[in-house]
Amino acid sequence: MNQEEIIQRDKSTKGKFLIFGMPTFGTAIIMGFADFALLALYHLAYQLPPIPTTIALGLGKLTIAASQFFFGWISDAKYTRWGRRKPYLIILSPVLGLSFILLLLPSLIIDLNDKGALFIWLLVWYQIFNLCYGVTTPFGSWMTEQFRFDDRPKASQYLQFFGMVGTATITVFSMVILTDFINKIQANPDIIPPEFLFGIIIFGIIPVVLYFLVSLLMPTEPHFKIESNLIQNLKTILKNKNYIKVTIMIGLASMAWTIIANLILEYIVVVLLFDPTTNILAAAIFVLGILIFLYMWRRLLHKLGKKRSLLYIFLLAILFLPSTLLGIIPMNSSIIFGMLFLFGLTACVGGWYLLPPVLISDITEDDEKTTGELKAGIYKGFPSILLNLFQIIGLIIIGILLELPDITVGTSKFSIGYVIWGPICSLILLFSYLYSKKFLQLDFAWEKNQ
Repeated sequence: MNQEEIIQRDKSTKGKFLIFGMPTFGTAIIMGFADFALLALYHLAYQLPPIPTTIALGLGKLTIAASQFFFGWISDAKYTRWGRRKPYLIILSPVLGLSFILLLLPSLIIDLNDKGALFIWLLVWYQIFNLCYGVTTPFGSWMTEQFRFDDRPKASQYLQFFGMVGTATITVFSMVILTDFINKIQANPDIIPPEFLFGIIIFGIIPVVLYFLVSLLMPTEPHFKIESNLIQNLKTILKNKNYIKVTIMIGLASMAWTIIANLILEYIVVVLLFDPTTNILAAAIFVLGILIFLYMWRRLLHKLGKKRSLLYIFLLAILFLPSTLLGIIPMNSSIIFGMLFLFGLTACVGGWYLLPPVLISDITEDDEKTTGELKAGIYKGFPSILLNLFQIIGLIIIGILLELPDITVGTSKFSIGYVIWGPICSLILLFSYLYSKKFLQLDFAWEKNQ
């Protein structure tokens, strides 16, 4: 049996799409909390000064970049009786869940008044958490190995849908439970409210259960040989100019998407003055919009091709994002504008969430056509290096924006950065659009013959 016959991919069933998508529900919850609420938790609730807190969080971005590349690279190396990817899902996911629980509940072990111990706790457990988050790369490698190129948009749609449900879950938890927890722990650091305690424990268990389930229910990826060694594989992808160009595009655009993801919640709370009840409605609108536009962009992707779809996503975001400037206009009620804003934003975000996994998987298969080897792990993991570096730049931009002078709108006073982030993201995405249009190849001739 030749290599091409071994790596033949069958048409996927709805059950396979469903099983493949489930783990992103758990990882979206824990990473959503780490990205959007960890700073507030340690700074406001646990009273750790901002500089050591941000140092620990910044180092975490470097750790996650290294871990996602490393576990993608190393999981290509050996095929076991459980395949290449499943051993890493089974080994890493329990440590990921445990580190999440300990990271968010330091008072179970240490004294919160000892700020030195608290900083070390955050530093150590956040690095362990991000190291084990590298499990997402062996898991994500299945996109290439187990799905045909024409099934990948649908597989990505399921991934992003479960991810959005997880994001909505942690958004509601943060707005309703975490904000109340911060007030309670400031009043009495020795007491952990049961709703916060059990919520965190459950959230830590969910990804472990889902990764074990997907390991049990998903078929093992095809058994194919990789004759080249790990160093040769790395040299191969670095020589793939189109892959490097796509990786750079994803990194550049991620600066804008990082700013968007981190400031959506603050925009609706600080500028639009949403209350906790309205935030629950906003989370529902956000998830509904993502679900609708994931489906719509998947259909358009098949009709228009990947490159035209990507360019249209960029153009839509470039035109839409300056609407954040409407926040400088006093409104008697901002609810209608806020809901329309969130729904419009999902049209941009939904398209972007869908495409990068598909692009990387298709380029990986294109390399397979040339080299005869499927190196899905290293192709999946390498972009995390540039991605996280650009995300750090995005976080720095956020810090600069929120330090800009305040403006007064009606009875509210906030940094002007809260309304100008939209046009800034448009400029970043305009550059990404021009770069993509000129340099990227995203549609391949072999797709028409399959």
